[in-house]
Amino acid sequence: MRLGESFRVALEALRVNRLRSALTMFGVVVGVAAVVVLVAIGTGARNLVENEIEGLGSNIIFVAPGEFSFGAAPTISRMQLEDVTYLGRVTGDEGQIAVALNSGETVRAGRAQTFSSIVGANENVQNVFDRPLRRGRYLSRTDVETRRRVVVLGSDIARRLFGDVDPVGRQVAIASGTRFRVVGVFEEVGQTFGQTRDAEVHVPVTTAQRMFGVDRIDFLAIRAPTSDDIPRLQKDVVDALQRKYQGEQFSAITQTQLLGTIGTVLSALTGVLAAIAAISLLVGGVGVSNIMLVSVRERTREIGLRKALGARQRDILAQFLVEAVLLTTIGGTAGILLGAGLSLTITALSPVPAAITWWSPVLAFVVSAGVGIFFGVVPARRAGRLDPVIALRTE
Repeated sequence: MRLGESFRVALEALRVNRLRSALTMFGVVVGVAAVVVLVAIGTGARNLVENEIEGLGSNIIFVAPGEFSFGAAPTISRMQLEDVTYLGRVTGDEGQIAVALNSGETVRAGRAQTFSSIVGANENVQNVFDRPLRRGRYLSRTDVETRRRVVVLGSDIARRLFGDVDPVGRQVAIASGTRFRVVGVFEEVGQTFGQTRDAEVHVPVTTAQRMFGVDRIDFLAIRAPTSDDIPRLQKDVVDALQRKYQGEQFSAITQTQLLGTIGTVLSALTGVLAAIAAISLLVGGVGVSNIMLVSVRERTREIGLRKALGARQRDILAQFLVEAVLLTTIGGTAGILLGAGLSLTITALSPVPAAITWWSPVLAFVVSAGVGIFFGVVPARRAGRLDPVIALRTE
């Protein structure tokens, strides 16, 4: 029997048993769609994080207490504002060292109020990070040295508190009612690590220390002159801090290291999710094998007649194997289309853009065809081994 004839007979068998064929395909459709969607979500999340980190700026080294690792408990910082001058002698330019002291507080303006991330910062933030202003100015050295009660609002906070009114020159109250004058508003920049940077409020770090009753800073960010200087600065900065704070550990990590660590975590998570989704492909394959065994039993007399007329064992084997592969490839194609549609829907309705990579539909299609071959072999071999005389006597 020619391959084309095998396809024609297989298609006719699927057409005759349309409902049974559709139900058998359903498991494959769900499995393939799940694989495509979960891989798309994982890839989209990775792309989103990469874009957010790159949006911070280039050649940035983040310095924090303790050993950096995801999931580790935060270490209480002993670093102080004077470390900017101290490390400036190490890096050669203290103007390229930004600091941050973070807290979450309620911000009020008139009757409007909202919860915000309060960032105590120095005047170097704009030298280190890409944070353009929409209105007004950023914090100055004088603001930090004199502990002025001035504030720069994120675009989202400014919109919530003042609507379409220009907030520059107006006042807001932070925490227990400490009043600040608005001197600037940031441009909208979006999210980083799942948190919107447009909901930040920047105040002078010295003012934040007095307001929160602390004398520490949480972390430092240093912009290296070039990417070639980064390894040297990482080592020099950590060594300098460990000399000053005996017995303490410090981490100096770059955007590339952040991307590598986060990428590894997201890739592992995507792989686990895709493996879980692939279980439904296994279930679908078992369904295909079961239905093909039923088909062999129902068509025993047909098989006997074909073998009596000269069909060889490999012809019968090819006929039923092609039928199994058609079931899974048609189901796989439908699953790819469904998965692509769901991915586009997720992109439209959620903040995570699901990115469909070229290899995930191809892999899903190949796997679905492989499932058909793997689970179709046993029924096909059973059909091919039937004795024609015994098959023709079957009622």
